[in-house]
Formats: sequence, C-alpha cells, structure tokens
Amino acid sequence: MARLAAPSAASGHKIGPVVGHPSRASESSETSPRRVTDAAQADTGRVAARPRRASRAARRGARRRQSGRRLFAFDRELGERFVAGADEAGRGSLAGPLVAAAVLFDLERLTLGDRRALARLNDSKQQTETAREALYPLVLRAAAKTAIVSRCVRGIDGRGLHVTNLDALRAALRRVAAPGAVCLVDGFAVPPFEHEQRAVVDGDCRSAAIAAASVLAKVTRDRYMRRIAARHPQWDFATNVGYSTPEHRSAIVEHGISPMHRMSFQSIAYTQLRLASP
Repeated sequence: MARLAAPSAASGHKIGPVVGHPSRASESSETSPRRVTDAAQADTGRVAARPRRASRAARRGARRRQSGRRLFAFDRELGERFVAGADEAGRGSLAGPLVAAAVLFDLERLTLGDRRALARLNDSKQQTETAREALYPLVLRAAAKTAIVSRCVRGIDGRGLHVTNLDALRAALRRVAAPGAVCLVDGFAVPPFEHEQRAVVDGDCRSAAIAAASVLAKVTRDRYMRRIAARHPQWDFATNVGYSTPEHRSAIVEHGISPMHRMSFQSIAYTQLRLASP
C-alpha cells in the first residue's frame, strides 16, 4: 500500500496514523533527521543529473558543429593540394534513379569562411533534410569543381545495380579530378582510370570531399523524387523518395509498380506480386 506523504512540521498540522500500519500510529509531526538528510541527498542527485544531461547534449551539439573540421583534417593528412570525393544516393531504393556526385576541393585555396560555413558538414544520412538543403549551396560555393551524374531506372535494370553504380561514380570523378588529385570513394574503388584513387571505408563520415559529394547526391535525388511524386501519387514518392518503407511496400502490393520502379531489385513486395525479374 502506498505511503502518504508527510507534511512539514512548519505547516502546524499533526500527522495521523498511517492507514494499515498501526505500529506507526505513535509517530508525531516531527520529521526524522535521517529522512531530511535522505531527501536532501536525493534532491541534490536530481539537480546534479540535470547538468550532466545538459553537458552531454552540449558535447553532442559541439561535435556536430565541428564535424567539418575533423573531415577536412582527414583530407589534409593525405598530403595533396587537390582532393576529390565521390558518393551516391539511391543505391538501395526500390524506385527512382541512382545519382552519383563528385566534389573537388583545392585545399590551398579553401578560405577560412568556406571552412566555417562547412563546419557542420557530415555524412548526408546523418543530416536532416533542412540541414542538407542548407549545406548544398555552401558546398557548391566552396568546391573547386562539382559534378552530378544520374542513371535511370531502365539503365540500372539493364546493366545491373553494382556495375551502374561504379560507372556513375567514376564518371563523376573524371569530371572533377585535376592533375595530381587524389580521388576518394566511399567504401570501394571504382574501375581504374587516369587518376590515383583510394577507397575509404565509412568515407562519408571521415572525408570532407566524400561527405560534400554525399550531400549533393542526396539533395539532387530527393528533389527529383518529390517533383515526380505528383505524376505517381499512389506510391507517395514525396515521403519515401523511392526507398522501401512499410507504406511503400503496401502501395506496391495494392497498386502494382510504376514506371519508376526497378524490376531488378529484389523486394518482398515484388515477390508478393509474383513479378519476375528480367
């Protein structure tokens, strides 16, 4: 049975017996010194916990604000003036194009203002839509060169997703790479071409050039999917931008597929419709 809270002695009210506990009937309005001490310690603990929580939140916010500095430090450690990075968006989606982007930074000409503007630069998947949209023009302004390459749904189905992805990444890098540049790709190397390249595991959260490319690719693709959503309202591309969500899969089961859906992608929703891959 729950205990009744005792009013303070200063209130002038006497404490009656605690219901269900006859042994405590003799307790007076005088509060035990030990209880006062315990209560004070508990309050102190709660007060102390709040600053710790606030401190952790502040540290997380500070890391986000300074992520760009860490990413640019990684690129500078490569020892080259020109660093190009490439990344893609849409590789794992059920519908829509694959978009690859490449960004070239001239680290000797990058201004302090550019670095400050890109202080929040990070992997686009860790950014909100609003944050990505804000970073998009800042990347375009700071970069020495940028390139965006799109591969359509039928091309993906015809050549295969992996081959199409590598081809798009290489095409984007070729458009931006300068003599002496080192080209970075998120996760794996593309087929050899005329510039030095390095595969960087988790590159979009380690390299500024790759992270900048991921922002351009993601924003470009999301904008496109939202533009075409009105032509294909049954699949709600404005919300899912072509990726597999429970609602998207349910829409496929109910309405079938649109011309924007990839037939070569292995999806449970496609299996339910008994659609054969080409």
